[in-house]
Amino acid sequence: MPRPPLPIGTHGKIRVYQSGSMWRALTKFRDFDGVTRSVERVGKTKAAAQRQLKQALTERTATVAEVVAPSTRFREVAEQWFRSVQAAAAQGTRSPTTVDVYRSQLDRHVLPALGELRIQEVTVPRVDSFLSALRSQSGTSTAKTSRTVVSGVLGLAVRHGAIPNNPVRETARIEEGHKSAPRALTAAERTRFLDQLESDETASGRDIPDLVRFMLATGVRIGEALAVCWPEVDCEAGLVSVNFTVVRVKGKGLVRKSTKSSSGERTLPLPSWAVEMLRRRESKRGDREEPVFPDSLGGLRDPSNTRRDLRKARGTEEFTWVTSHVFRKTAATILDEAGLSARVVADQLGHSRPSLTQDVYLGRKAVTEDAATALETVFDSESE
Repeated sequence: MPRPPLPIGTHGKIRVYQSGSMWRALTKFRDFDGVTRSVERVGKTKAAAQRQLKQALTERTATVAEVVAPSTRFREVAEQWFRSVQAAAAQGTRSPTTVDVYRSQLDRHVLPALGELRIQEVTVPRVDSFLSALRSQSGTSTAKTSRTVVSGVLGLAVRHGAIPNNPVRETARIEEGHKSAPRALTAAERTRFLDQLESDETASGRDIPDLVRFMLATGVRIGEALAVCWPEVDCEAGLVSVNFTVVRVKGKGLVRKSTKSSSGERTLPLPSWAVEMLRRRESKRGDREEPVFPDSLGGLRDPSNTRRDLRKARGTEEFTWVTSHVFRKTAATILDEAGLSARVVADQLGHSRPSLTQDVYLGRKAVTEDAATALETVFDSESE
C-alpha cells in the first residue's frame, strides 16, 4: 500500500550527510501545487546545514501560509479572515467601525478561548459552550457579535476545504430575552423636554436644543445629524440631504463616512419650524462648508460626547429614559399616527425593510411631503 502524501505545506524527515568538507541537509517538501519536491541546503557544519535548511523551509512555507488545513490553528485563520475584513473596509464595502469592533472581539473574547485550537477541533459543542459562557459573563450583545466573528473565521475554513461545514450554524440561537415596547415622547413631553434643555445654559451652549429639534424633524440617527454640512441643506426648498454619518476611526479620529446602506442615503423634506431653526443657524454660521452642528472649533462633533451632553441635560427624574434614539422613535411614531405607510416611514428613517421599522421604531430617497406635514405637529400639544 503506497505511503500517504505529505499534507500541503509540510516537509518530511530531515536527513544530514557529510560531503567532503561540507555537510548536506535535505528533506521532501509538498508544495501548494501538490507536488512533492526535494529541498537541500549545505553548511560548513552539521548544525549550520540544518539551520540553512530550516530557514529555507520557513520561507517556502510562507508562500503557502494562506492555505487553511484541518490542522491549522484557529488563530492563524482568524488573522487571515480579519485581513479580508480590513481589505473590505478599504474598498468601502465594510464600515471602519466594524473593523474596530471585530478586532476588539477577537482580542478580548474569541482568541483567548479558541485561538490555540486546530480548525478541526472547533466543533459545535465547543463553540456552543464558548458562546453560552460569554453570554453569561458579558451579555447577549457581546455574545452575538462574537458569534458573527467566529462564523466568519470558520466560513473561511469551509471555503478552503479544511472543514465540511460551519459549526456556528448548528449552535443554539442567542435569544434577546424580553424587550420593552418602543417608547416615544408624547407632545406634552416634547414641549417640556425642550423647555428643560433651553433653560440649561450648558446644553444651550452646546447646541443640544437645536440638535434635538433637528432629530425630531427628520428622524435621523445622531451620527447622521452631526454629519450634515451646510451644502446639504436647502432652506429655500425645505430639504436636507442625508448621505453621511460621523464615526470615530482608530488612528484617524472623526470622519464622515457613507451611511449604512443605499437606503440610508435620502433627501428629506423639512417641516416649516425646522426650516426656521436652520435659517436662524445659517445666518450665524461661519464657514459655508462646516457642519450644521459643529464642535467648538467648527469641525466634526463626536457622537459619543454629544450623547454624554444629552444625558447630563436630560436631568435625573422625568426624562432619565430619553436617549438620542428616542427622538428617532418619536418621529417614526408621529408619522405612523398620521396614517403614513410603513414603507414611507422606513424611507424617512433610512431603513431598507419596513418590518424593522414596525418592529423596533413604532410604539427612500426623496420622501413624500406628507412626512414633513405630519412633523409640523412635533410641538403641538393639542394633537394628542
